[in-house]
Amino acid sequence: MNDRPAPRRTAKPNVVVTRHLLPSVEARMSELFETALNLDDVPMSRDRLERAMQTADVLVPTVTDRIDADLIAAAGPQLGLIASFGAGVDHIDLAAARARKIIVTNTPGVFTDDTADLTMALIIGVPRRLREGTSLIRRGEWTGWAPGALLGRKLSGKVLGIVGMGRIGQAVAFRARAFGLDIRYHNRHRLPEAVETMFGATWVESLDDLLAQSDIVTLHCPSSPGAKGMIDAARIAAMKPGAILINTARADLVDYDAMIGALESGHLGGAGLDVFPEEPRVDERIVALPNVIAQPHIGSATIEGREQAGEKVIANIRFWADGHRPPDQVLEGLV
Repeated sequence: MNDRPAPRRTAKPNVVVTRHLLPSVEARMSELFETALNLDDVPMSRDRLERAMQTADVLVPTVTDRIDADLIAAAGPQLGLIASFGAGVDHIDLAAARARKIIVTNTPGVFTDDTADLTMALIIGVPRRLREGTSLIRRGEWTGWAPGALLGRKLSGKVLGIVGMGRIGQAVAFRARAFGLDIRYHNRHRLPEAVETMFGATWVESLDDLLAQSDIVTLHCPSSPGAKGMIDAARIAAMKPGAILINTARADLVDYDAMIGALESGHLGGAGLDVFPEEPRVDERIVALPNVIAQPHIGSATIEGREQAGEKVIANIRFWADGHRPPDQVLEGLV
């Protein structure tokens, strides 16, 4: 087991938080631990992260902090827990942490509904051309209702292809069923028949087949060496003409240059994006495309979700400090 002896129970662990969290979460952390907060919310530089890891018992990073093997190797011997704020852990080198006997935890499940809600908003908004309509009104160029104005596509009867049928993928399927979408999915492993029946979902063994069948494709799989760039130029070219791509998962799943080219040519009918390769920078070509709804990585941005994530971080630290295995310990190879 990837464990390390906990600090003495009589001492509060020294906790460094890399970003500004909700006030209620920070207040509770300050009560329970010796906590260093980042109140100005400026992302920590690599040097600042390294200094923090040389002195902290617990580091609380977020998905924007790249905790690689070199940083972990330079950490002080007291660092025993990386309690990440967020469900994803691809920003942490788990193998390097395991080698140093540093436990890694995350906050699974708390953002499932929030991300599924935003995904559904994009699934609705892109084919109904909501960005174009909003822009028309903001520019003062709307001339009134007309039979042929801003014609979009209805959802009912369209094929929704879900890539990755974990918690979020299933939550999207649950919502999409109410809109009359024909739900098909690709996953590493087929779901039990009872689960498929509950969501009205059909398993498609081949990703290529799913892409070829779908009117709308939405991505909900984690980043991994095998998944990076899986929606490449060839696969985008094989998608239905006019198909729509939704990505609220990870930017590196998609070849964004190929996607932009397909959007510009009209092969793709639109895209809904919440993640980008070089955040916070967004490619100017994406910004200029009228058939793209782009959001600033807000899939998990609800007060309730962020509070629950903070509570999970606190619980994981308390379990570890008391000498117990944290409830959300991430085991390498099982993510």
